[in-house]
Amino acid sequence: MAKRVSRQAASTLRRRKGRGESGRTVADLCSAMEEIAPTWTAAEWDNVGLLAGSPDWPLRRVLLAIDLMPEVLEEAIAERFDAIVAYHPPIFKATKRLRVGRTSPEEVASTALANRIAIYSPHTALDATTGGTNDTIAEMAGIENPMPFDAARDPTPRCKLVVFVPAESVESVAAAVFEAGGGRIGDYSQCSFRIAGEGTFFGADAANPVVGQRGRLERVSEIRLEIVFPQRRLKEVVFAIRRSHPYEEPAFDVYPLAATPVGAMGQGRMGLFVRPLPAGALAKGLARGVGAAAVELIGPASQVVRRGFVCVGAAGSLPFEISGVALAPGDVVMTGEIRHHDALRYLGAGATAIALGHWASERPVLQPLSARLRRMLKGVVIGVSRRDRNPFMFQSAK
Repeated sequence: MAKRVSRQAASTLRRRKGRGESGRTVADLCSAMEEIAPTWTAAEWDNVGLLAGSPDWPLRRVLLAIDLMPEVLEEAIAERFDAIVAYHPPIFKATKRLRVGRTSPEEVASTALANRIAIYSPHTALDATTGGTNDTIAEMAGIENPMPFDAARDPTPRCKLVVFVPAESVESVAAAVFEAGGGRIGDYSQCSFRIAGEGTFFGADAANPVVGQRGRLERVSEIRLEIVFPQRRLKEVVFAIRRSHPYEEPAFDVYPLAATPVGAMGQGRMGLFVRPLPAGALAKGLARGVGAAAVELIGPASQVVRRGFVCVGAAGSLPFEISGVALAPGDVVMTGEIRHHDALRYLGAGATAIALGHWASERPVLQPLSARLRRMLKGVVIGVSRRDRNPFMFQSAK
């Protein structure tokens, strides 16, 4: 037993000495993945993000796979990868024991951790994001301008500040609010809206007005300044107003904002085909595109399809439940696997459906994902697993 432990320790030591210095850490991988596939877009039931390892671990090589199978882990160890991005989370349900081994996903994850290999899983966040799994299949199918069934909504509570400022002071007040965390919308900063108007006030005997005199009604040219900000920055924003505003008692309002859809992110994709085509021809083209040995077609192959619904993995009844659009003749659902009763439901609506295979529908995203990570993580080698494979095998009846 001692010899086996010694050999394993020596192997780990060789791996560590063999690492080059990229200047990157696992935290850089987490940041890049968060930018590509924000974790807040994932389904509530999902388990995404850094599942094993430390953000401080050095990062030189990253391996991409759909499933963290034992063969994928062996590939990662043999080729000295420092992190694995596994689309499906190997740690999903509550885990009561962590044992090193190969017989369960949890054991494989523990073995990766024992070899100082970090594990990151994007899963449904990669489904929801622009350029993710669903967009990859939608593009392959020829859908024009695909949109999600239900757009993702940024869960960060936000507010809008409305403050009335003399024209000569508006720039200094706006700058103070920007510095306090206001005015950011997506990739843009220092965002505001301004409109000129007239303010009035009557100062009591105890007042000390900056503009005009106490004891009489004053009229002042002012700017209505509107700036959005995260709710968590409310204290800082209010302090910035009081510190920078010239008035003794500045007038301002704060409105809570409802969560709004964010761009084209969200679960599933739907849209019109650039060129309508028979369902059978679409099925053959997708089979070639994903590299599937065979696909399942629900409905007549000759039916011309004009509108497509994409949901990689397993669509189930999602196109009915959350798209808000009833399926009809001329529609096609493209997914990984279809349950019998869902297939009957599609047929009952007069629609067609194509099941590409669960793994096969998700695997194509790894190539564009690897390209994006290479651009973002300069100096880090990004590899796509050669041992990641479809767990289903197809056997000919002949």
